Amino acid sequence: MIQTDVIIVGGGPAGSACAARLKDSGLDVRILDKQAFPRNKLCAGWISPDVFTDLGYSPDDYPHALTRIHRIHFHLIRIPLPVKTRQYAIRRIEFDHWLLQKAGVPVHTHAVKKIQRIRSGYVIDDQFECRYLVGAGGTHCPVRRTFMEPVPSRPETARIAAVEKEFQGFQRVRKCHIWYLEKGLPGYAWYLPKKGGWINIGIGGKQHRLTARKTTIMDHWRTFVARLMDKGFLDQSPGNPSGHTYYLRHTPYHRQTLENSMPDNLFVIGDAAGLSTLDMGEGIHAAVQSGIAAADAIIAGRPMQVSHISRFSLPGLVKSGFRSA
Repeated sequence: MIQTDVIIVGGGPAGSACAARLKDSGLDVRILDKQAFPRNKLCAGWISPDVFTDLGYSPDDYPHALTRIHRIHFHLIRIPLPVKTRQYAIRRIEFDHWLLQKAGVPVHTHAVKKIQRIRSGYVIDDQFECRYLVGAGGTHCPVRRTFMEPVPSRPETARIAAVEKEFQGFQRVRKCHIWYLEKGLPGYAWYLPKKGGWINIGIGGKQHRLTARKTTIMDHWRTFVARLMDKGFLDQSPGNPSGHTYYLRHTPYHRQTLENSMPDNLFVIGDAAGLSTLDMGEGIHAAVQSGIAAADAIIAGRPMQVSHISRFSLPGLVKSGFRSA
């Protein structure tokens, strides 16, 4: 039996940020993840400068390809709205692995199956024992599934269905584009070129509205790809996308789960907590912030605070453009 102060289930940005903070405080921390790193992760891959700031790094510290985005071309029902900004595009397979390495804690490739609460903390699969347990395993995190279902439940109105494809090819268009409410999509679509000839395209929309309209996210994907080819963004179809679901931030859910978890030394962060922003479904910054918040709560012996984590991405995106002027 491996005994430790804190076990974090999930080695993505939330788990890595939490682990790094806890290790710096002198606690013994281990991360469990069902996949070995580096691994692919479904995500457009844009981040704000604040992500680096919160992690205590500079963009210059990042050793992999970092695409600087100075303007995003929004389209609202086909009305073009170019917005000056300062954002970055990364590849999650590189970014997540880098963060995990920087955390500097032991990482075990282990798919969690059973978690038991004991007097002194938690036991996982009769192999790991800890005093504090942090769930950072994404939408289907086993920590959340074990201790936070079915009550309180996450509302279906907050569930997002998304599909995307990241591939290398000739970048016929080298600017970032985002289309809102295109062809009745209850969400948005994106085209994001990156260094190294990489292109990330995808769409995301509210599942309950797709269901009500008797359509699917794949119906919108096919329409979107055809439009990209027609407008000269792509010269051929990139092939079938990969899909996933996640949840936008939902205030009552957070009040009942995140900020009342300290009595059991149990925390959920990142996508496991459903912290993606309401306007863009962006989750990396919220993941990092929640990971740090959970670590601070453990260190200080107090409830976790999430009120400082923004519910929206667009205000910060616009403000960053003014700061870079």
